[in-house]
Amino acid sequence: MKEKEVLVDIKNLEVAFGTRKHRFVAVNDVSFQIYKGETFGVVGESGSGKTTIGRAIMRIHSTAKGDILYNGEKINGKISKSLDKQITQKIQMIFQDPMASLNERAKVNYIVSEGLMNLGKITEKERNERVTEALKEVGLLPEFASRFPHEFSGGQRQRIGIARALIMEPEFIIADEPISALDVSIRAQVLNLLDRLQKEKGLTYLFVAHDLSVMRFITDRIAVIHEGVIVELAETEELFAHPMHPYTKALLSAIPLPNPIAERNKTLLVYDKSMHHYETDKPQWCTLHEDHYIMANKEEFAAYKEAYESNR
Repeated sequence: MKEKEVLVDIKNLEVAFGTRKHRFVAVNDVSFQIYKGETFGVVGESGSGKTTIGRAIMRIHSTAKGDILYNGEKINGKISKSLDKQITQKIQMIFQDPMASLNERAKVNYIVSEGLMNLGKITEKERNERVTEALKEVGLLPEFASRFPHEFSGGQRQRIGIARALIMEPEFIIADEPISALDVSIRAQVLNLLDRLQKEKGLTYLFVAHDLSVMRFITDRIAVIHEGVIVELAETEELFAHPMHPYTKALLSAIPLPNPIAERNKTLLVYDKSMHHYETDKPQWCTLHEDHYIMANKEEFAAYKEAYESNR
């Protein structure tokens, strides 16, 4: 079996905001790897730190501790100008709100091609050709380049955002809840577009969302994050079949069911972190099964392990 190639390696990452007196740790000792060509999902409620991780990889947020490695090279903290330029091209981000992330005063041609200007000199003809190609790749007409963002629907604006990322010819794309601001009827179109582009271009995704039903459709592995700490990580179908952490179970219970009777009669689980007793027995990253990990102390892990084995 061919060993998977690690593209992104996060080691003991901590991201904090505020002053020393009023310090808020948004991401606390997070570690995981993203393999080349896969879609890795990070899921959690609002404020859990999932977007912060993506922005730290993009170097939008500085890191307090830990390492972020891309193709084996450290990219957080102070890096060389040449590496910074390389990262700017190879790592791109699709933002959550397509209206807020696009410059309303600029035409689509400028919005999509702006990143190219940071890579060196490029003629106007070359720029226009690459914009045309990028728009075609996301299903938009070339003549849209002369219009402003407010002239488009939400789904079209998000496609413009995707074109802006694609024109840089990236290897790795961070998709920060790219469909949450879209109508339900448009969401599947954008997900199918991302899936097609991944197959055609060999892209690797970090997909950030709070909706596990969406994650099941597009991701290969999922990390569940709560208050800046990853509490469970597994392959997608493994996580759905055998969720073990109480927070993961609570998230799964919130997924709407297509059957209205079943939806009305289902039991919603509420996660209460006070159920953990970590005063003396501290939690650590434990292996439940091959590629299935959970945050637990010794007492909890024994119970999780027993429940896991009995349910398989």
